[in-house]
Amino acid sequence: MAENNEFLREVDEDYRRDRILQIWKRYSGVIIALAVLVVAGVAGWRYWQAQQRAAAEVASVQFDDANRLAKDGKVAEADKAFETLEAQGPAGYRLLARFRAAAETGKHDPAAGAAEFDKLADDTGLGDGLRDLARLRAALLRLDGQNPDPALANLQGLAAGTPFRHTAREMLGLAALKKGDYEEASRWFDQIVADPDTPRNLRERIEVYAAIVAGGPVTVTAAKPEPAAPPPPITR
Repeated sequence: MAENNEFLREVDEDYRRDRILQIWKRYSGVIIALAVLVVAGVAGWRYWQAQQRAAAEVASVQFDDANRLAKDGKVAEADKAFETLEAQGPAGYRLLARFRAAAETGKHDPAAGAAEFDKLADDTGLGDGLRDLARLRAALLRLDGQNPDPALANLQGLAAGTPFRHTAREMLGLAALKKGDYEEASRWFDQIVADPDTPRNLRERIEVYAAIVAGGPVTVTAAKPEPAAPPPPITR
């Protein structure tokens, strides 16, 4: 029985060897071509990765240089550096440069900076989080303008469940305080307190805001003039 099993195993191995040889003879060209393609693909992928790393390193230096120019007050040179990065840098740095350029523009021209953030907010190629961030930055630049109503409307939209709701609610509460509407300010601050995800540092600021709201508007009354002192007695 053992001899029969050994014989069957040898026959089976010979048969499989013959099948492999037949397959190799028929498809050897295809197999070699596939192997070459795999090797070339891996090499190309690694080359692309190396190129991407090199481009990211160059863009990082350019971005740092542009930030340094902006910090040093060289606005025109910084704007030019950011524009170059927007046009030629990798996708991530192009986007970062657009946000940074809009922020720098907003420092010396809030209306123009807000308009640049509007373009980012309207860019459907960006994710919802980045578009909401652009809306927030545009609203903050317009908040102290002559017509803050559009900014307040955008902040109200962001206050309804977006990741930036905490900042939006704080700004809305402060805007209400500024115009003397203590009831509205209290409503926004209460929402901040009730939100379990409110950051701790914001909760600490809310304590100050709540004290201001509790104090209510300050009424300033004109001081009444004190009666004139009687003239000193005349001595003879």
